[in-house]
Amino acid sequence: MKLKTLAITVALLAVLSGIVFFANRPAPQRSADPRLNQPLLQTGTIEKASKIKISDQAKSVELAKQPDGSWRVVSYYDFPADFQKLSEFVGNLTSAKIEQFVTAQPEKLARLEFKDTKLALLDASDKPVWEVTLGKNADAGGRFVRFDDEKKGYRAGLSLWLDAEPKNWADSTLIHVKPEDIAKVEVATTDGAPVVAKRAKKDDPFAASDAPAGQRVKNDRITSIVSSLTSLRFSETSDPSDPSVAAAKQHERTVKLTTFDGKTLTVALGRKPEQKIVKPPAAKSDGKSGPAALGKIADAAKADGKAEPANGGPAKVAEPEIETIPAGPVFAFITDSDAKAPVNAMMAKRAFQVYEYAFTGLPVKRADLFEPIPPPPTPPLASPAAPTAGAKTETKPAEGPKK
Repeated sequence: MKLKTLAITVALLAVLSGIVFFANRPAPQRSADPRLNQPLLQTGTIEKASKIKISDQAKSVELAKQPDGSWRVVSYYDFPADFQKLSEFVGNLTSAKIEQFVTAQPEKLARLEFKDTKLALLDASDKPVWEVTLGKNADAGGRFVRFDDEKKGYRAGLSLWLDAEPKNWADSTLIHVKPEDIAKVEVATTDGAPVVAKRAKKDDPFAASDAPAGQRVKNDRITSIVSSLTSLRFSETSDPSDPSVAAAKQHERTVKLTTFDGKTLTVALGRKPEQKIVKPPAAKSDGKSGPAALGKIADAAKADGKAEPANGGPAKVAEPEIETIPAGPVFAFITDSDAKAPVNAMMAKRAFQVYEYAFTGLPVKRADLFEPIPPPPTPPLASPAAPTAGAKTETKPAEGPKK
C-alpha cells in the first residue's frame, strides 16, 4: 500500500472513532441540588424571624418575639412561651439536613401527602422568611418536606412531633423562685394564728419563734411546702368568672413566701369541697314510688312513731339515696409584691388550675407543723482510768485470823 493511501485510511479511522465516541458519550451529569446536605432551617434565618406559625389538622399556634428576646404565645392569651420547648423545636429544625431530592413530578408529589401541616417564620411585617410544608414520614427514615409553594419534594432527616395546641406552648411555671431563695414562710391555719418559720441562711433549718413549749417546727414539712409551691405549674386555665373559681376562693388556704432579698409571694390554693346530697326519688306515674310514695309512707305511720304492719310484717320505710358530688378543681391565686411581675398580669387574665397535691399537702391545723423537741443525747459513761505504764501496784498482805 502506498504511503499516501495509508495516511488517508488512518485519518478516516480517526474521524470514525471520534464520531463513535461522541455518539456514545455519557450524558452530562446533572448539577446537584443546592439544598442537599444543607440544614432544613439555617441558623441565620431564625434570627430574622419575628413570628413563628405552626399549623396542623385545622389547629394553629402563633408565637411572637418580644423586644427583650423572649417569646409569647399570641394564640393563648399572650402568655410567656415555654423557652425550653421552643429551643428544642428550633434545634430539631436546624440540626435536620436535606438528605434527598425525591421528585418534581405532580403525580409522585401527591403520594408524599403534602396537606395542611406547615411551619412558617415571618418577619416584623408578617412576610414569610421561611416556609415549609411537611408530608408523611418516609420509609427510609425522616420526613418529606416541600419549600414554599415549590413543586419539588425532598426528604429531610427530621424526627419532629408537631404540637399545634396553643396552651401547650405556654410556660406553665407560675412561680420563678428557687426553694433555696426562701427566707421566711407564713402558713395560715384554721385554728389560730399563722405559723411563721424563718431561717438566716439557705442551709439553716427553719425555726418558729412562737412554737408551743417543748416543741419545734417541723423543718421537713416546711421545706416540703416550699418545694411544692416554688415548682407550681398550671394544668389548665379557666375564665375568672367561672362559678368554680368563686367557690374555690371560699375554701382557700394561704401561704406567704418571702425571699432573702425581701420579695413576697402570696399563694392561695382552694377548691370547692366534696358534697353529699339527698337524691330525690325518681318519679313514676303509678304513684307507688317517687315523691308520691313518700306521702303514703307518712300516712301509714302511727302517732307513736311506729309503722302499721302490712301482711303481718313491719312496714318498710324507703331510705333516701345519697348522691356524692366530687370536689372541684384546685385553683391557685398568686400575688407578687413586685407590681411589674408577669404573674400579676397573668392572674388578671385567667384562673389557673393546678394539680391537687399542692393543695392536699398543706397543713390544716397549727399542730400539723410542730413536733416535740427530742431529748438531748445521753453522754457516754466514763470508763475507769487505766494504770500508768511503769507504775507499781501496792499489794496489801492478807490478814491472818483474829485471836
